[in-house]
Amino acid sequence: MAFEYEKIKNWPIPEDIQSYSANDTILYALGIAAGAGNPSEDLPFIYEMNLKAFPTMAVVLATGPMWVADPATGIDLTKLLHGEQYLTIHKPLPSHGRVRGVSFVEEIYDKGVEKGSVMMLSRKIYDDESNELLATTTSGVFLRGNGGCGGPSEGQPKPHPLPERDPDTYIDFITREEQAAIYRLSGDSNPLHIDPKFAAMGGFDRPILHGLCSFGIAGRAILKAVCNNDPNRLKTLNLRFASPVMPGDTLRTEIWEEAPGQVAFRVKVLETDTVVLTNGLAEFSL
Repeated sequence: MAFEYEKIKNWPIPEDIQSYSANDTILYALGIAAGAGNPSEDLPFIYEMNLKAFPTMAVVLATGPMWVADPATGIDLTKLLHGEQYLTIHKPLPSHGRVRGVSFVEEIYDKGVEKGSVMMLSRKIYDDESNELLATTTSGVFLRGNGGCGGPSEGQPKPHPLPERDPDTYIDFITREEQAAIYRLSGDSNPLHIDPKFAAMGGFDRPILHGLCSFGIAGRAILKAVCNNDPNRLKTLNLRFASPVMPGDTLRTEIWEEAPGQVAFRVKVLETDTVVLTNGLAEFSL
């Protein structure tokens, strides 16, 4: 099937309703390596007594069906790449509850037949009982095999520039060898992150860590560095994915203070000095 701009822009994505428990919230926290190295510091996120949810858990809630895998879309899955992630928190996530996800294609930016296109796929997450908007999450998906679709060529969000100076602070978090095996239990069952044979088909010598797991670990670092580990203070977390992370890597989040309530950041693998997340922007209440 051919990939058509109007068809994908208006694809009827069904709403998704998800109930989640305190155990699910704790499992997500363990999936982004909370408790590894310093369990007492992460106790509010991994102990059911007065449990708090990490704001980044919004990216795994009410995700709905994997509609991009439908052959009728014409999307070339072999050339699909998750390139960017944006998160806005409107209200703190409850530690347990029932949520409704409303997904839609915000825009598709056509870069040409040779370069492909960029689809901005958004999801609004509501408390299903009160109908309050909790979070908006948007993925920038590079469709390298679907250029020339007729979408606009301009208007794509620009990456947040990083300051040209040494970071003001940094936070190191370890990951475990089994990190991907834990994180996938929160909903992302892509075999790339568990099956060595499948990973080898993608050119990796072993399964890699989920990009959204690294995203969550960066969120942990921002909470610790500038929010005093208070999840109610984080408002925005945006970034670009730059390189894969392997389970067991140590992730260093480098942070630049830019304005009251705003920092820029990037994440490196400490062992190799490789930048894996970049152009990060976080906004928070003071």
